[in-house]
Amino acid sequence: MPAHDRPVARADLAAALDILGKRHLVLAIHDVSFPGRDDEDLGRGSPYSGGGRAFLGFVRQLGFTGVQLGPQGQTSRYNPSPYDGALFARDILSIALRSLADDPYYGNVLPRADLDDLLRGRPARQRQGVTERADYAAVWPRQLAALASAWHGFARRRAAADPSVADLAEAFDGFAREHAGWLVPAGLYEILSTAYRTGGTWSGAHGLRVSFDGSHWRTWPRDQELWVSKSPAAAARRAGLSRTYARELEFLAFCQLLAARQHAALRAELAARPGLPALRLFGDLQVGISVGDTWALHDLFLSGYAMGAPPSRTNPDGQPWGYPVLDPRLYGGGGGELGPALRLVAARTDAMLRDYDGLRVDHPHGLVCPWVYRTDEADAYRAVQGGARLFESPCLSDHPRLAAYAIARADQLDLALPRHADRWVHALDDAQVARYGAQLDVVLAAARAHGRALEDVLCEVLSTQPYPLQRVLEGHGLGRFRVTQKADLTNPNDVYRSENARPEDWVMLGNHDTPPIWRLAASWQGTPLAAAQTAYLCGRLGSRSDADPLRARMLADPAALVHAKFADLLVCPARQVAVFMSDLFGAHDIYNAPGVVDPANWTLRLRPGCEAAYWPAAARGAALDLGWALAIALRSRGPACASEHADLITRLERGLGRPC
Repeated sequence: MPAHDRPVARADLAAALDILGKRHLVLAIHDVSFPGRDDEDLGRGSPYSGGGRAFLGFVRQLGFTGVQLGPQGQTSRYNPSPYDGALFARDILSIALRSLADDPYYGNVLPRADLDDLLRGRPARQRQGVTERADYAAVWPRQLAALASAWHGFARRRAAADPSVADLAEAFDGFAREHAGWLVPAGLYEILSTAYRTGGTWSGAHGLRVSFDGSHWRTWPRDQELWVSKSPAAAARRAGLSRTYARELEFLAFCQLLAARQHAALRAELAARPGLPALRLFGDLQVGISVGDTWALHDLFLSGYAMGAPPSRTNPDGQPWGYPVLDPRLYGGGGGELGPALRLVAARTDAMLRDYDGLRVDHPHGLVCPWVYRTDEADAYRAVQGGARLFESPCLSDHPRLAAYAIARADQLDLALPRHADRWVHALDDAQVARYGAQLDVVLAAARAHGRALEDVLCEVLSTQPYPLQRVLEGHGLGRFRVTQKADLTNPNDVYRSENARPEDWVMLGNHDTPPIWRLAASWQGTPLAAAQTAYLCGRLGSRSDADPLRARMLADPAALVHAKFADLLVCPARQVAVFMSDLFGAHDIYNAPGVVDPANWTLRLRPGCEAAYWPAAARGAALDLGWALAIALRSRGPACASEHADLITRLERGLGRPC
C-alpha cells in the first residue's frame, strides 16, 4: 500500500488515548451490518463469518478496545429489529455457513455442493458506496435450507456413529439437556406459530415443519396458555407435541448449538495473545421481549398494560412499543429472595455475561421507571401519549390500577408538569430509591459475580433521565450517554453537550438511531449551523483565533467539522467513547429511523472490501481518521502537551497522510 495510506500504528493510537484519559474506544455494529465474502454470504452479515472475523481483526488493528454488538436474539421473518428478538435463543441468521462446510470442528456437516448452489442463486448485491442493504426476506429461506441440510447431514452421520461428528454429537446432547428450560418453549412456539399460520400445510426445507414466519399467539385458536398452564391436560399436550415434533425440536436445538459454538470460538479468537490486546465484546441487554418469549412467560407480566416511550425530544408522538411489563407483585419479598420476575432478569443477565465482556443496558428506564400505557385503547399512539410511569402514579384518575404499584407518593410529584417530565417526581428517600432499583440491582449483581467492572456496564440514557432513574444510577456510580450531534448549542446545560459529561459517561457522535454524522455535516455546510458548530468546537478545542487554520477548515470542509466533533469527544471528561460503524466509514445512509416503520430499517451493512477502502477514504477526509482526530485533541491541551508529545502528534498526523 502507498506510504501515505499506511495506518497509524496501534501503539500510537493507544498511547494517545491513554494521554487523553480514555479507557474504552468501542465500535458499535450489529450482526446484520458485518461485511461478508462472496464465497460464504447469502446477503446478511455475521460476526462469525470469515468476512466478519477479518473485519474484527481490522477493528483491533485500528486501535479499538471493544465492539458493541446489538441484541443477538432470534428474530422472525417479518420483523428484522434485533430489539424485538428472543431473550435466550440466538438468531440463526448469524450462523456462518462456510465453517459448517469446511471446518472439522463442526463436523463438515453442510455439503459444499448445497452451499455453493445457494450462493449461486442469491440475489444481486445492492451497493451504495461503502454500504449495501441486506435482503432480509431473501436470506431467510436460503439460510433455513442450508441449516436443514447441515442438520440432516449431522443426524444421518450421528445415527451411523460416524467418528467425524462424535464431538459435535456429544456437545449437542449436553447442550440440549443444559438449556432445555428455554430450548423447548422456544421450539414449540416456532412450531405452533407456523402450524397456525399455515393450517398444517408444510413447505419447509427438507420437510421440517418450522418457518419462523408464524402467527402471533394471541390469534391462535388454542394453546395460548399451553406453556404457562400447570394443568394435567396442558402437560399431556406439551408431551404429545414434543413427540410429534421431536425432529423439529432437535433441529432448532442443533441450530442453537451451532450459534453458541461460533460465538464461543469468536470470543476465544478475540482474547489477548502475544502481540495483540484483547478486543472485548459488549452485548446488548434490550428492554423488549419477543413475541415467543411473551407466550412462554406471560404469567410474569402485568395484564392490561404495555411498555413504550413517552413523548420526547426525539419522538414527540411517543412510541407504542407494545413490550410486556414485569408484574411488580412478582419481584419477591423483602427478605432478599428473588421472586419469579426478578429470577428471569437474573437468568437472562447471567446468560449474557457468560457470553460477553460487558453489557449495554438498553433503555434502563424500562427497568427502573417504565412508561406504560393501556392496551385496551384502539389507538396505540393516543394510548402511549396518555400513559404514565408504573411506579409514580399514585393518584391518576385515568390509571387507577397503577396506584397499587406506586413507589413515589403524591406529595413527591409536581402535578403542574407533564407526567413524562424528568422532574415529575422531585423527591425520594433512600428506601424508595432502593425499590426503584430492584431490576438494575439484579443486573449489577450478576455483573459483579462475573468479575465485570462498573465501567463494563453501559446505560443508554439519552434525552430524558427521570429523577428516580437519576437517583438509582448515581447510587451505583453509573453514567449516561451523550450523543453530541444532538447538542443544543444555545443551551449551556444541555445534556448532550460534551462539557457536561462526567467521567463515568459514554460519549458518541451518533448511534444506531441517529443520522450518520457525515450526512449531518454535509447538510450543515454553508448554513448558520456550520458557523455555530465551528464556533462551539473552536471554544472546546482551544482554537479561538479567527486566524486559526482549523476554524477556516471547519467552515469550508465537512470532513474537518466531523473530525473536530470527534476530537471534542476525546477532550471531554467522559472516559468511554463509542463510534457507530457508519460514522467510522463515512457512510451517509441511515441504519434505523426510530419511531417509524420503514423496510430499510435494520438492513444497512458494510460492503465487502470496506477495510481496504477505509484507508484511502480516511486519507482524503471521506472517513473518520482516528489519527487526525487524536492529533487535534492532543494539540487542544495547549503548547506544553503539544511540545511534550510532539513526535507522537507528528506520527498521528502523518499516519494517514492528512495533516491537521
